[in-house]
Amino acid sequence: MKQTSNRNVLRLLAIGLVFHVVYIASVFDCYFVSPVVHGMQPFNAGFSEAKRLVLIVGDGLRADSLFSPDAFASIPSRPDVVAPYLMDIAQNRGAFGVSHTRVPTESRPGHVAIIGGMYEDVSAVTKVDFDSVFNRSSHTFSFGSPDILPMFARGATQGRVDEWSYDEEAEDFTKDATALDVWVLDELRTLFHNASSDAHLDKTLRNDKTVFFLHLLGLDTTGHAYRPHSKEYMDNIQVVDQIVKDTEQLFREFYGDEETSFVFTADHGMSKIGNHGDGDPDNTRTPLIAWGAGIRGPLPDVPLSSSSSPSSHDAYSLSWPVSHLRRQDVDQADIAPLMASLIGIDWPVNSVGVLPDIDPAHAGYLAPKGGEKDLARAALTNVRVIGEQYRVKHEMKAEHTLFYRPFAEIEDRGMFSNVARIERLVSAGEYTTAREESAKFIKLLLKGVRYLETYVPFLISPVIKPLTKDVRNDRYDRLLIQAIVIAGYFGWAAYASLSIFPISASSPPRRASRGHHDAVDLLASLTIGLFWGLFALQKAPWTFYVYVAFPCFFWREFLVKGYPRFSSYLSEKKAKIGGVRYAKAIGVGIVVVGVLQSMVAGYTVREVWSIGYGFLGLVWPLSWAPEKAQKHWKLLCFWVPSCLVVGVFPYLPVDKTESAALVSLGADLIMVTGVAQFAVTSIDDIPLSKGIPVGIQIVLVALAKGVTSDSIANLQAKKGLPFVNQVSGWVLFVLAPLLPILFSRTHRDTPTRLASIFLGFGVCFIILSISVEGLFYVAYSWNMYLWVEMEAAYRGDGTSLAVASAPGTQAGKGKKALKEKAKTNEKTEIKEPEKTKEDAVKLGAGIYEFKIDDLRIAMFFLFFVQVAFFGTGNVASISSFYLEPVYRLVPIFNPFLMATLLVFKIVAPYVILSAAFATLNARLRLPPYSLFLIALTLTDGMTITFFLSVTDTGSWLEIGQSISFFCITSLLLVWSAGICAAGEYVMSGPLQALPTPGEEKVKTE
Repeated sequence: MKQTSNRNVLRLLAIGLVFHVVYIASVFDCYFVSPVVHGMQPFNAGFSEAKRLVLIVGDGLRADSLFSPDAFASIPSRPDVVAPYLMDIAQNRGAFGVSHTRVPTESRPGHVAIIGGMYEDVSAVTKVDFDSVFNRSSHTFSFGSPDILPMFARGATQGRVDEWSYDEEAEDFTKDATALDVWVLDELRTLFHNASSDAHLDKTLRNDKTVFFLHLLGLDTTGHAYRPHSKEYMDNIQVVDQIVKDTEQLFREFYGDEETSFVFTADHGMSKIGNHGDGDPDNTRTPLIAWGAGIRGPLPDVPLSSSSSPSSHDAYSLSWPVSHLRRQDVDQADIAPLMASLIGIDWPVNSVGVLPDIDPAHAGYLAPKGGEKDLARAALTNVRVIGEQYRVKHEMKAEHTLFYRPFAEIEDRGMFSNVARIERLVSAGEYTTAREESAKFIKLLLKGVRYLETYVPFLISPVIKPLTKDVRNDRYDRLLIQAIVIAGYFGWAAYASLSIFPISASSPPRRASRGHHDAVDLLASLTIGLFWGLFALQKAPWTFYVYVAFPCFFWREFLVKGYPRFSSYLSEKKAKIGGVRYAKAIGVGIVVVGVLQSMVAGYTVREVWSIGYGFLGLVWPLSWAPEKAQKHWKLLCFWVPSCLVVGVFPYLPVDKTESAALVSLGADLIMVTGVAQFAVTSIDDIPLSKGIPVGIQIVLVALAKGVTSDSIANLQAKKGLPFVNQVSGWVLFVLAPLLPILFSRTHRDTPTRLASIFLGFGVCFIILSISVEGLFYVAYSWNMYLWVEMEAAYRGDGTSLAVASAPGTQAGKGKKALKEKAKTNEKTEIKEPEKTKEDAVKLGAGIYEFKIDDLRIAMFFLFFVQVAFFGTGNVASISSFYLEPVYRLVPIFNPFLMATLLVFKIVAPYVILSAAFATLNARLRLPPYSLFLIALTLTDGMTITFFLSVTDTGSWLEIGQSISFFCITSLLLVWSAGICAAGEYVMSGPLQALPTPGEEKVKTE
C-alpha cells in the first residue's frame, strides 16, 4: 500500500508540474496577443526626402549615458562630452529625443519595433512573419551581430537583404567588445571599396530607396561585462561616436551628394547592474538622433502652440547640454514610419508606429520639400496603414466570433467616412486641420486595434454587458480566460486537498451514489464539450482547449472523490476539524491568507522577508510551552541568531559589485561548515574510510576557491579567461554535484548525507557567486538544519538528528547508536511520543492524518522557498541576475547556456531546502511528501493574486514587473514540487534508517 501511495503522490506532482507550466502561458493569452495579421494593403506617403537611409543602432545604449554630463561622474578622467560628434549633430544640424521602448527590453523585440514598426507580443519575440522597412526597400545592406541580422534577412523578399556578420565566437565577454563595432565599419568600408571593381554592386548601391543597417553590439557586451557606468562602457561610447563620424564621411566620399538620411538609436537601455529585459526606465529610455536629407535642424525649446507644454524637458534631461533645444520623444515603433517617409517606400503593413510629425503641436523630425502638404499626406498615410490593420482584424473577429461586438467608438462613426473626411481636408489644402484630425483618429484606431487584439470570445457577453457598464470596453471580454484560469487554480487546490484528507484506515468513507457519480460525469462532459465546441467555431488557440480541460478534470475528481471523503472525515471528527472547532478553523484560514498576501508584498518590499525571519526567530519560540522551551534552551540559543543572520541578507542592497574577497570568504565558510556538519555524527560510528569522500569534497571546494579567485583576477585585469581555468571550472562544476550521488552508499546516515550535498552544490555556488551569496548559502543551510531540529523538538521528539540517524539503527545493524539514544533520553528525560497500533498501521500504509499545525509547517516551507530566491540578492524581475560569474565558464556569448547557469545558481539553496524538508517529514513520522502536499494546496494563493495583477497598461516598468512577478512565483512553486521529489530521492537511504518509536512495541503485541 505504501508503494501505491507513493505512486499516487508522484502522479499528483506530475499533474501539478504540467498544470502550472501550461498555465504560465495563460497570462500571455489573456493579456498579450500577437498583433501579426496578413492581408493588408500597403500604402505610401507619395514623396521621398532622401535617396538612401543609414540606420545605426548602438545596442544597449542608455539615453542618459550619451547625453548626460554626469553619466560617468565616478571616473576621474572622463571627458566633458562623451560623444562629441553625436552631441554636435544634436546641437547644430539634427533633431533628437528619447525613444521609449517596451518590454521585453531585449535586442530582438527592440529591433522588430525599430525596423518593423510593431511590438511583437511578449511570448513570441522570435517570430519573423512580419513586414519591415528592409523588406520595403529596394535593397538593404546590413552589418553586425549574427543574432539579429538573419531575422530580417529571412523575413524579407528573397535576395533583398544582404548581411555581413561576424562569427558567434567573436562575442567574447572577456575581450574588448569595441572590436565588434570596428569590424562593422571595416566591412562597410570594404563594401564601398569593392564597388569600384564590381559594376553590379556599384549600381545596386546607387539605387534609390536603399537602406544601410549598422548594428553595433559592443556597448551591450561591454555593459554586461563592466556595467553602464564603467570606464569601459564610456570608452565604447566614444568608439561608437567615432564610427558614426567615419560612416558619414564614407557616404560623403562615395556618393558625393547630400542625399543620405541618418538615424541613430538603440534597441534598449541597460540597468545599473548591467542587465536588461524588464521595464526599468534605464532599460526603456534610449537615444534618438536624426540628421541629413529631409531632417529638420535643431529648434529652441519654446512652446510650438498654445496646446504645447512650456518645455519639452523634464528632470531627466534638464542637465543635458542640449536642454535649451527641443527634445522630441517618440515611441520606439514610431521610428519605422519616419524611416519609410524619408526614402519614400511603402510603410510596413504591420506597423503601429505614429509618425512624430503628424500632430502640429509637436516639432517632429521631418523637413519635407513639400512643406505642410507633404506632412498632411504622411499623416493620411499613417491613418490608412493603421486603419487597414483595424479593418482586417475586425473582419477576422466578425467572421469567427460568436456574439461579436465591434469597437463601438469607430463603428458608430464609420472608419471609412473618417478617412474620406481627412482626404477631403488634404485636397482642400487644409493641411493643419488634416494633421490634427489624423492625430485624433489614429489614437482611436490604435485603441480599436488594441481592443481587437485583446478580444477574447465570450459566450455570455450579452448577459454580462449590462452588469459591466463601468468596466472599460476592451477589458470585460477577458473575463472568460480569467474565469477559466482562476477555476483551474482553485480546482487544483481542491484536487490536491484529496491527498490531505485521504481514505481513513479506521472508517472508510461512504461511497458516492451512482446517481451522484453519473451526474458529476455528465456535468463535466457537458462543460468541456460546450467550451471545446465554441472554441472550434471561433477558431480559438489550441491552448484554450487545454486551459478548460484542467478545471473540468480537477473539479470532477474532487466532486466524485472528495464529497464522500470529506463527509466521512467530518462525521468522524464530529463537526471538528483536526480537533479545532469551525470558528477557530476559519480564523486559521484568515491567517493563512494574510501570510500568503504578505509574501506577495515581499516581491516589491524585500524587507518583508527580514521581518518574517524576525518572527520565526523571536516570536515563534515564545509560543512554546515553558517546559518545552526550558528543555530545549540550547537549541533555541542557536535558532534565534540563525534566523536573525539569514534575515539580514534580503535586507542588503541588490546592487552588488564583484568581490573576490567575499567569494573566497564564502568558500572558506563552506569548507568549515562541511567539516562541522560531518563532525556532528559520532566519530566512533564512522570508519576513517567513510570520511574520505567528505574530505575529497572539501578539497574540491578549495580548488573551486582557487580557480574562481584566479579567474576573477584575470577577468578584472582584462587578460581574458585562461583556458585552464575554464576547463577546471567546468570539471569542478559538473563533478561536484555528482559526488553526493556517487557516494550515496557510503553516506548512509543523515548528517553526512546532508554534509555531502551541502559541499557538492557549494562548489557550484562558489563558481557562480559575485559577492555575499556564499555567506548566504552557509547561513541558510545551517538555518534549515536547525529548522528540522526545532520542529522535531516542538512535536516532542527531542532526539538529535545525529543520534536518530546513527549507523546501525535499522534492521538490527549495530545497536550501539540505539543504546546511545536510550542513554541520551534518560539523561534529558525525553519521552517519545506514544504510538498506537493504528498509528503504526497508518504509517506503514502511507496514510497521513491532517493536523492544523501542519499548516504552519507548510507556511514556513513556502516562506523558505521564497527566501531561497530573494536571499541571494535576486529581485522579482527577469533581469535581476548578474552575468559576471557566468563569464568564468562561458566567455563567448551563448544566451541559452548562460541562462541555464544562472538558473542553476538558484538551485543550490533549494537542494538544501529539499533535503531538510524530506528529513523533517521523516523525523515527524509522516509518510513521504505529506507536508509538501499541504503546501501544494496553498501555493496558488499567491499565483492567483499575481495573475490578476498582471497589466498591459501603465508604465512599462509596471507591465514588466507584473509579468515577472507572475512568472517567478509560478516557476518557484513548480520548482518546489521538483525539489521535494528530489529531496525524497537523495535522502531516501538515510531516512530509512530513522527509527520509528513504538514500532517494536506494536510488533510484539
